[in-house]
Amino acid sequence: MILGMIVFVFMGMVVGTMVGMNIGGNYFTSFTFLGLRGYEATGQIGTVVGGLLFAVIGILLLKILSKLRKQKHL
Repeated sequence: MILGMIVFVFMGMVVGTMVGMNIGGNYFTSFTFLGLRGYEATGQIGTVVGGLLFAVIGILLLKILSKLRKQKHL
């Protein structure tokens, strides 16, 4: 269960980084965050947001799966 959470968070961080870098490189080239600019700045924001978003999704999926497993054994 913990391994599933770690995998979801890592996937979210990778996806968030790629999406953030794409947005920053194409649309927000003058955006500044933590001393970085453009795709580097939005890539860091994407990493954090993607990791948190996929962590929440992972928690919800694991709760649903555990509930389904309990119902199946009854």
